[in-house]
Amino acid sequence: MSIRVLLADDQTLIRAGFRLIIDLADDMQVVGEASDGREAIELASAMHADVVLMDIRMPVMDGLEATRRIASDEALSAVSVVVLTTFEADDNVLAALQAGACGFLSKDVEPEELLRAIRVVAAGEALLTPRATRGLINRFLAPPEEQQRAMAPSLSGLTDREREVLRLVALGQSNGEIAERLGLSPLTAKTHVNRTMTKLGVRDRAQLVVIGYQSGLVRPGDQP
Repeated sequence: MSIRVLLADDQTLIRAGFRLIIDLADDMQVVGEASDGREAIELASAMHADVVLMDIRMPVMDGLEATRRIASDEALSAVSVVVLTTFEADDNVLAALQAGACGFLSKDVEPEELLRAIRVVAAGEALLTPRATRGLINRFLAPPEEQQRAMAPSLSGLTDREREVLRLVALGQSNGEIAERLGLSPLTAKTHVNRTMTKLGVRDRAQLVVIGYQSGLVRPGDQP
Protein backbone atom coordinates (compact mmCIF):
# COMPACT_ATOMS: atom_id res chain seq x y z
CA MET A 1 0.00 0.00 0.00
CA SER A 2 1.40 3.38 -1.03
CA ILE A 3 2.43 6.01 1.50
CA ARG A 4 0.09 8.98 1.06
CA VAL A 5 2.03 12.26 1.10
CA LEU A 6 0.67 15.79 1.40
CA LEU A 7 2.83 18.75 0.36
CA ALA A 8 2.32 22.00 2.30
CA ASP A 9 4.40 24.93 1.03
CA ASP A 10 3.44 28.34 -0.35
CA GLN A 11 6.10 28.07 -3.08
CA THR A 12 4.72 26.34 -6.15
CA LEU A 13 8.16 25.36 -7.43
CA ILE A 14 9.07 23.65 -4.15
CA ARG A 15 5.88 21.60 -4.26
CA ALA A 16 6.39 20.74 -7.93
CA GLY A 17 9.95 19.56 -7.30
CA PHE A 18 8.96 17.35 -4.38
CA ARG A 19 5.97 15.97 -6.29
CA LEU A 20 8.20 14.96 -9.20
CA ILE A 21 10.54 13.06 -6.89
CA ILE A 22 7.82 11.38 -4.82
CA ASP A 23 5.61 10.33 -7.71
CA LEU A 24 8.54 8.47 -9.28
CA ALA A 25 8.75 6.20 -6.23
CA ASP A 26 6.83 2.92 -6.38
CA ASP A 27 5.77 2.95 -2.72
CA MET A 28 4.37 6.48 -2.29
CA GLN A 29 2.18 9.08 -3.93
CA VAL A 30 1.34 12.75 -3.51
CA VAL A 31 -2.34 12.99 -2.61
CA GLY A 32 -2.62 16.76 -2.29
CA GLU A 33 -0.92 20.15 -2.18
CA ALA A 34 -1.57 22.99 0.26
CA SER A 35 -0.30 26.57 0.06
CA ASP A 36 -1.01 27.49 3.69
CA GLY A 37 -1.36 25.83 7.08
CA ARG A 38 -5.14 25.92 7.26
CA GLU A 39 -5.44 24.19 3.92
CA ALA A 40 -2.87 21.63 5.05
CA ILE A 41 -5.02 20.65 8.02
CA GLU A 42 -8.12 20.31 5.85
CA LEU A 43 -6.36 18.23 3.21
CA ALA A 44 -4.57 16.03 5.77
CA SER A 45 -8.00 14.92 6.92
CA ALA A 46 -9.80 14.84 3.57
CA MET A 47 -7.03 12.99 1.71
CA HIS A 48 -6.16 10.61 4.58
CA ALA A 49 -2.50 11.59 4.40
CA ASP A 50 0.12 9.45 6.10
CA VAL A 51 2.91 12.03 5.94
CA VAL A 52 2.75 15.83 5.60
CA LEU A 53 5.82 17.72 4.38
CA MET A 54 5.16 21.05 6.11
CA ASP A 55 6.85 24.38 5.46
CA ILE A 56 7.10 26.58 8.56
CA ARG A 57 6.60 29.99 7.01
CA MET A 58 3.27 30.14 5.16
CA PRO A 59 0.43 32.67 4.93
CA VAL A 60 -3.00 32.42 6.64
CA MET A 61 -1.67 29.90 9.19
CA ASP A 62 2.00 29.03 9.56
CA GLY A 63 3.37 25.52 9.67
CA LEU A 64 3.98 25.63 13.42
CA GLU A 65 0.34 26.19 14.25
CA ALA A 66 -0.80 23.71 11.60
CA THR A 67 1.55 21.08 13.05
CA ARG A 68 0.28 21.77 16.56
CA ARG A 69 -3.35 21.35 15.48
CA ILE A 70 -2.69 18.15 13.56
CA ALA A 71 -0.75 16.68 16.49
CA SER A 72 -3.51 17.53 18.97
CA ASP A 73 -6.37 16.17 16.84
CA GLU A 74 -7.19 12.56 17.72
CA ALA A 75 -8.80 12.12 14.31
CA LEU A 76 -5.39 12.87 12.75
CA SER A 77 -3.31 10.74 15.11
CA ALA A 78 -2.05 8.61 12.21
CA VAL A 79 -0.65 11.65 10.37
CA SER A 80 3.09 12.30 10.69
CA VAL A 81 4.42 15.80 10.04
CA VAL A 82 7.90 16.49 8.71
CA VAL A 83 8.93 20.15 8.84
CA LEU A 84 10.63 21.66 5.80
CA THR A 85 13.18 24.31 6.65
CA THR A 86 16.30 26.13 5.56
CA PHE A 87 17.49 24.70 8.93
CA GLU A 88 20.65 26.68 9.53
CA ALA A 89 18.64 29.91 9.65
CA ASP A 90 15.42 28.58 11.15
CA ASP A 91 14.95 29.06 14.88
CA ASN A 92 11.51 27.46 14.77
CA VAL A 93 12.72 23.89 14.29
CA LEU A 94 12.70 23.09 18.01
CA ALA A 95 9.24 24.63 18.41
CA ALA A 96 8.01 22.45 15.54
CA LEU A 97 9.33 19.30 17.22
CA GLN A 98 7.72 20.34 20.49
CA ALA A 99 4.48 20.98 18.61
CA GLY A 100 4.44 17.40 17.37
CA ALA A 101 6.54 17.22 14.19
CA CYS A 102 8.29 13.88 13.72
CA GLY A 103 11.40 15.49 12.33
CA PHE A 104 12.69 17.98 9.83
CA LEU A 105 14.35 18.24 6.45
CA SER A 106 16.26 20.95 4.66
CA LYS A 107 14.54 22.16 1.50
CA ASP A 108 17.70 21.35 -0.46
CA VAL A 109 17.48 17.70 0.56
CA GLU A 110 18.76 15.15 -1.94
CA PRO A 111 16.05 13.06 -3.69
CA GLU A 112 17.09 9.75 -2.11
CA GLU A 113 17.25 11.29 1.35
CA LEU A 114 13.76 12.74 0.87
CA LEU A 115 12.31 9.35 -0.05
CA ARG A 116 14.14 7.61 2.80
CA ALA A 117 12.84 10.23 5.22
CA ILE A 118 9.24 9.69 4.16
CA ARG A 119 9.62 5.93 4.61
CA VAL A 120 11.23 6.35 8.04
CA VAL A 121 8.46 8.61 9.31
CA ALA A 122 5.71 6.45 7.81
CA ALA A 123 7.18 3.50 9.73
CA GLY A 124 6.81 5.41 13.01
CA GLU A 125 10.44 6.38 13.57
CA ALA A 126 11.80 9.86 14.35
CA LEU A 127 13.49 11.64 11.50
CA LEU A 128 16.60 13.25 12.95
CA THR A 129 19.55 12.91 10.60
CA PRO A 130 23.04 13.02 12.18
CA ARG A 131 24.02 16.32 10.52
CA ALA A 132 20.77 18.03 11.39
CA THR A 133 20.72 16.61 14.90
CA ARG A 134 24.20 17.91 15.67
CA GLY A 135 23.18 21.39 14.59
CA LEU A 136 19.93 21.23 16.54
CA ILE A 137 21.69 20.09 19.71
CA ASN A 138 24.36 22.75 19.48
CA ARG A 139 21.84 25.53 18.90
CA PHE A 140 18.85 24.51 20.97
CA LEU A 141 19.11 21.32 23.02
CA ALA A 142 22.09 21.86 25.29
CA PRO A 143 20.53 23.95 28.10
CA PRO A 144 22.40 25.37 31.11
CA GLU A 145 22.65 23.15 34.19
CA GLU A 146 19.94 25.02 36.10
CA GLN A 147 17.45 24.29 33.30
CA GLN A 148 18.47 20.63 33.31
CA ARG A 149 17.86 20.45 37.07
CA ALA A 150 14.44 22.05 36.61
CA MET A 151 13.48 19.39 34.07
CA ALA A 152 14.84 16.43 36.03
CA PRO A 153 11.64 15.84 38.05
CA SER A 154 9.75 15.20 34.80
CA LEU A 155 11.72 11.94 34.48
CA SER A 156 11.03 10.79 38.03
CA GLY A 157 8.08 8.65 36.99
CA LEU A 158 10.18 6.56 34.62
CA THR A 159 11.62 3.19 35.56
CA ASP A 160 15.34 2.60 35.13
CA ARG A 161 14.60 0.64 31.97
CA GLU A 162 12.45 3.45 30.57
CA ARG A 163 15.16 6.01 31.32
CA GLU A 164 17.65 3.87 29.42
CA VAL A 165 15.20 3.52 26.52
CA LEU A 166 14.72 7.30 26.51
CA ARG A 167 18.49 7.77 26.41
CA LEU A 168 18.85 5.41 23.45
CA VAL A 169 15.96 7.00 21.55
CA ALA A 170 17.55 10.42 22.11
CA LEU A 171 20.77 9.06 20.67
CA GLY A 172 18.94 8.08 17.49
CA GLN A 173 18.55 4.34 18.05
CA SER A 174 15.71 2.50 16.30
CA ASN A 175 13.50 -0.03 18.10
CA GLY A 176 15.56 -2.84 16.58
CA GLU A 177 18.83 -1.30 17.75
CA ILE A 178 17.40 -0.69 21.23
CA ALA A 179 16.24 -4.30 21.39
CA GLU A 180 19.68 -5.60 20.44
CA ARG A 181 21.43 -3.25 22.85
CA LEU A 182 19.26 -4.21 25.84
CA GLY A 183 18.74 -7.87 25.00
CA LEU A 184 15.02 -7.47 24.35
CA SER A 185 12.65 -8.51 21.60
CA PRO A 186 11.76 -5.73 19.12
CA LEU A 187 8.17 -5.84 20.37
CA THR A 188 9.26 -5.38 24.00
CA ALA A 189 11.51 -2.48 22.98
CA LYS A 190 8.60 -0.86 21.15
CA THR A 191 6.40 -1.34 24.23
CA HIS A 192 8.98 0.41 26.44
CA VAL A 193 9.21 3.30 23.96
CA ASN A 194 5.42 3.67 23.88
CA ARG A 195 5.14 3.58 27.68
CA THR A 196 7.86 6.20 27.98
CA MET A 197 6.01 8.46 25.54
CA THR A 198 2.78 7.97 27.47
CA LYS A 199 4.37 8.79 30.83
CA LEU A 200 6.03 11.91 29.46
CA GLY A 201 2.90 13.00 27.60
CA VAL A 202 4.52 13.20 24.18
CA ARG A 203 3.26 12.11 20.78
CA ASP A 204 6.33 10.71 19.08
CA ARG A 205 10.01 9.84 19.23
CA ALA A 206 11.20 13.26 18.08
CA GLN A 207 9.77 14.78 21.25
CA LEU A 208 11.56 12.12 23.29
CA VAL A 209 14.82 13.28 21.69
CA VAL A 210 14.11 16.85 22.77
CA ILE A 211 13.34 15.78 26.35
CA GLY A 212 16.41 13.54 26.49
CA TYR A 213 18.72 16.44 25.77
CA GLN A 214 16.86 19.20 27.58
CA SER A 215 16.74 17.14 30.79
CA GLY A 216 20.47 16.48 30.66
CA LEU A 217 19.94 12.71 30.43
CA VAL A 218 21.83 12.88 27.14
CA ARG A 219 24.58 15.37 26.38
CA PRO A 220 26.22 16.43 23.11
CA GLY A 221 28.90 13.92 22.18
CA ASP A 222 27.32 10.97 24.04
CA GLN A 223 27.42 7.59 22.31
CA PRO A 224 24.82 4.77 22.51
